[in-house]
Amino acid sequence: MKKETIIISLGGSIIIPDKLDIVFLQNFKKLILKHIRQSRRFFIVTGGGQTARIYQKGAKKIDQVSADDLDWLGIHASRLNAHLLRTIFKKQAHPVVIKEPDVYKRIKEDIIIGAGWQPGWSTDYVCAYLARTYKIKNIVNLSNIAYVYDKDPNKFKQAQKVKKISWPDYRKIVGNKWVPGANFPFDPVAAKLSQKLGLKVSILKGGDLKNFDDYLMGHKFKGTVIN
Repeated sequence: MKKETIIISLGGSIIIPDKLDIVFLQNFKKLILKHIRQSRRFFIVTGGGQTARIYQKGAKKIDQVSADDLDWLGIHASRLNAHLLRTIFKKQAHPVVIKEPDVYKRIKEDIIIGAGWQPGWSTDYVCAYLARTYKIKNIVNLSNIAYVYDKDPNKFKQAQKVKKISWPDYRKIVGNKWVPGANFPFDPVAAKLSQKLGLKVSILKGGDLKNFDDYLMGHKFKGTVIN
């Protein structure tokens, strides 16, 4: 039986909200292993999250820092989180964290861990690039938000959640520019590539693993679908 392959963009803020979320990681591991037994395969790409932002903010307070150097801090934070995931899934995962998503590799394992690549692109972009390289059509983004909103809900009280949205309409909301450390549901540069590839991206609240399980089972779930 051919295995269904899904790419997960796992936000660093879910792994380490303020300190390492051991309970989440234990339950996340159980859920992923459950679905591997049901003939699914996963690419899991970790973000830098709070760890990246602490380093980026600290560096800017000390001296002038270029956008590239801020991105590299985020990239290395994402790689630290990725190595944590690879360690947790050591028995099931490919032994090397993928850092160059444009290079095709024949991988037999059911779990493949990826991380930040190079300045100018977030780990969302890595997910989109992996989708192109391995011909995968579905990405699920697990972050600290449950839906995409038509406006920034932190700035506009009247912002409305959106359950389904097209790529052109989504890109009108987030724009076209990547900013190191920025918080987008799915980053603008990744959105541009995803639209070109015809990908379907689902945005879910990462901490709600029951909801994520519903998504994987093909049941009704809470979140936003972009396609």
